[in-house]
Formats: sequence, structure tokens, C-alpha cells
Amino acid sequence: MPQSPQPATRVVERFLDYVTYDTQSDGNSASFPSTHKQLILLDRLVADLQALGLRDAVRDQYGYVFATIPATTKKKGVPTIGFIAHVDTSPEAPGAGVRPIIHKAWDGGDIVLPDDPTVVLRRAEQEALANKIGEDIITASGTTLLGADNKAGVAAIVAVAEYLLAHPEIPHGTLRLGFTPDEEVGDGTKYFDVERFAAKYAYTIDGESLGQIEAESFSADSVSVTFHGWNTHPGLAHGKMVNAIKVAADFIARLPRDRLSPETTCDRQGFVHPYQMEASVEQTALQFLIRDFDTAKLPEYEHMLRELATQTAADWPGATVQVQVTESYRNMREVIEQHPQVVENARRAIARAGIPVVDAAIRGGTDGSRLSFMGLPTPNLFVGEHNYHSRLEWISAQDLHKAVEVMVHLAQIWEEDTPA
Repeated sequence: MPQSPQPATRVVERFLDYVTYDTQSDGNSASFPSTHKQLILLDRLVADLQALGLRDAVRDQYGYVFATIPATTKKKGVPTIGFIAHVDTSPEAPGAGVRPIIHKAWDGGDIVLPDDPTVVLRRAEQEALANKIGEDIITASGTTLLGADNKAGVAAIVAVAEYLLAHPEIPHGTLRLGFTPDEEVGDGTKYFDVERFAAKYAYTIDGESLGQIEAESFSADSVSVTFHGWNTHPGLAHGKMVNAIKVAADFIARLPRDRLSPETTCDRQGFVHPYQMEASVEQTALQFLIRDFDTAKLPEYEHMLRELATQTAADWPGATVQVQVTESYRNMREVIEQHPQVVENARRAIARAGIPVVDAAIRGGTDGSRLSFMGLPTPNLFVGEHNYHSRLEWISAQDLHKAVEVMVHLAQIWEEDTPA
């Protein structure tokens, strides 16, 4: 089928609007969503979708927004597919007061962000950016993240709805749209109702480079290692005090230095990552992320931690240790490979948009990692976000337009493949 003209949409304008909403999630919160401010943008999305004509757009009590683009095809049996994005931004960089800036027809020079001139986006340091000369590069102003992760996906999905509703002559099956909270803190699918979403397949629109499709993620667990000591007045501590902080420091020092850490691994290598600590003499708790593409390796890493922790505690008389393992998510490839059409159709849509297909594996996870195991095979598609969780976050406006085009093609391809 020949390529169709790229859809003309207001996706960039929507994106520039949505990023001004502060939607940071909070991993230490006991509520769901973890921050109330996410609901402000979620309610805005309901209003936007209803204004486009999607009367069933609704936010449930957990914050999830679902809506339906009705089928235009006369064919029976076209699978319902879904497009999903998350509204929250990472707690790892400031997210309030985002001021987006468009650097039109970027000339390849350093981009100095005006609100903090020490924050500089340099072509020489950004391999992906080097290919974007002449494009419109969008950044924040230097004091906050941009929020392309994942408001670019949010804007792209709304733009697809606007375009398809304006062009009912384009044949496609029923499309379901979903917007989730709390993805950045690992709870994006906690209350996601797969049965109510009612799609056979879905795509998260939360990927990086132009043309990229990700059908594989890390498998992940979290491990809590808690050392217990004994506290007393330091002036009277001789022979009595057992300092859990020192025990934990000894344990950390025993971890491998040249392997199995984020800073020493790449590609398909897994890691063991201590990322949080709450410390006192009486009790010091360490939190670990355990990651690998091979699920079978997770118990090996966890056994290593348990053995090191037990030996460390034994070397400090009076100290004890507790180790708790919690499953986080599993490699979505284990499910998606049983449904090859969901990836193949995405590859065809990318190619139809006139861009190279880039197959990639996520050194992390998405909502799709869990959704796939909840019965909804969900690979991840590019939307052009780069340097996420950082004040150097950026996106190309041209990539954002291409993401919309790919989703439109994808909707058509699922319809074309269904016999009349």
C-alpha cells in the first residue's frame, strides 16, 4: 500500500500545554494515585476527549481514563486495539513550573537552557540529537524536566483521536484509549481493569528513538535488606552498641565493584542496584532493584545478596538481618512472542510511515510489562522522548508527528488484515 500523507494534527500544541501540568508521582506516598495533582491533568484529558466527541471518556476512582474511538469499518471481527500512555512524571528531577521551549530548525549548535545556563544540551554528547539538525527541538528551560516521558505519548494519543474522528473515511476497528497514573513509581497498572479496557492487544506510546519498537523488557524484583543492631548512649556504648549503619556499610562494600551494577553493565547485562537507604544505629534498611532479561537469573542475584547479608551480619556479633524479595514485573517478551502479529503490524506501520524499523529491548519496564502478563499483550512504541528523568530531556517535534502517523497506520493495518 502506498504511503499516505502525514496526518496534520495539533499534537505539538497539545504537548506544550500538557507539560505545564505538574504531575510528579511519589514513591513514598500511601495513596493512589500517589499524588492528587495527577488527577488534574487526567480530568483535563476527559474534558478534551469529550470535546472531540468521545462521550464515553471517563476517569474512574483510581485515576485511570478510558475512552473509545468507534470503528469505521464494515468488517466483522477486527480486533480492538488500545493505545496507552501515563501522565505522571519522574520524581528524580523537578517537575513543577515546566516552561517548554521550541528551538526551531535547530542548527546543530549547543542548546543553552536559559533558566540555568549551566544546563547545556550538546550535540557531541547526544548521539540521538546529532541526527536532528534542522528539526524543531523541544526542551524545558533548564530548571525542570520537560515531561516528554510520557506526556508526548499522551498528546500523540489525543491527536490520533482528533484526526481519526475528523476522517471517518479511514477504515479502522474499535480503538481503546487509556491514560494511567503512577507509572514512574511502578504502580501504573495496580488497578488497571484489563477486562473493562476490552482490547485484544495494546501499545504503550512511551518509547525513545524514531522508529523504535520494544517487545522485550527486563524482568525485575525488589529486595529489602534490613540490618538490626543495638543502640544505647554512645558515652556508655562499650561492649554494648551494635551499629547497624556500619554493618550495612560493610555489606555494601562486599558487593561486586566491576560487574552487576548499572554503572558497569549495558546491552543485555543485568544488575543488582542499591538505590535507597534509611539508616539508624538500631536499624538500617537498604532497597535493591534486581534486573535481568533472563528471568531465571533473578534468583541467582537474590541468593548472592542473601548470602552476603547473612555473612556480614555473622561478622558483627549481635547483628541480625532480614531479606525480603518482592516480584516487580517480568520480561514482556515471554507473552508477546506468543502473539507475533502485534509486533509485526507495528513494524509494518513504522515502515509505512517511511522510517526504518528499530527493534530494541528496554533496560527497564513499562506498564506494558505488567499488562502483558495481565492478559493484554502490550509492546512499546516510540514517541521521541530522550534524556527522560533529567533537566536535559528533549524531543523532536517531527518525531512526535511521526508517532501520530504510525498509530494511524497501525489502526488501518489491523483492519486491512481482517478478512471481509
